Amino acid sequence: MNNDYLNNDTGKQEGQEPQKEEKTSPLIEKIQQLGQTNVPQLSTDSSIHCLTIIGQIEGHMALPPQNKTTKYEHLLPQLVAIEQNPKIEGVLIILNTVGGDVEAGLAISEMIASISKPTVSIVLGGGHSIGVPIAVSCDYSFIAETATMTIHPIRLTGLVIGVPATFEYLDKMQERVVNFVTKHSKITEENFKDLMFAKGNLTRDIGTNVIGVDAVKSGLIDEVGGLGPAMKKLNEMIELQKSKNEGMIQ
Repeated sequence: MNNDYLNNDTGKQEGQEPQKEEKTSPLIEKIQQLGQTNVPQLSTDSSIHCLTIIGQIEGHMALPPQNKTTKYEHLLPQLVAIEQNPKIEGVLIILNTVGGDVEAGLAISEMIASISKPTVSIVLGGGHSIGVPIAVSCDYSFIAETATMTIHPIRLTGLVIGVPATFEYLDKMQERVVNFVTKHSKITEENFKDLMFAKGNLTRDIGTNVIGVDAVKSGLIDEVGGLGPAMKKLNEMIELQKSKNEGMIQ
């Protein structure tokens, strides 16, 4: 064996540098943890923060690992950070969700609705079930022409105790969703319940699937449009709020 070729102490070829341990970059860590490249505390390159709500909204129960989910315990701290960060002047919410946990969805909706900064939502692909309150929680809402929103009664899965109190609680939970949607959109309670309890629209189910223009006609969403119109509207709202704040200071 040629000792000039091999280093007996290390067992490696001479001139070959020891392999360095691969470290995960902060960017990769953010994508793995939050599904996005920037967090509100570190966003310095833009005054608009983009928040994505995709897949199934995960609540108190952890969903299987193969499910694409949005975890509400990730979103709520981000919304608090957005409200506290003076560099963030507006928020763009992008939705493509099948729905999920009702209470988690309502919690996210209430947090978005209570932000003091301008907020605009875009429904892309689908904003189904509890995604409807999240979509209308913003100051102004858009929906893509081909996007859909499924409106249906609240359902329970798993073990259900068959007592009147259980169904009374379910009815009250449904009223919370109805009240929130009608308060934050132009749709009336009567029309929303008509869509919710319509028969024959969905296969073997009750409810309604509204597409793009129909969502706007019903008063659920403000306008049909995509990213460009949404960004334009959000910038207009930011400038309007700036002028109001300057007027208050003067």
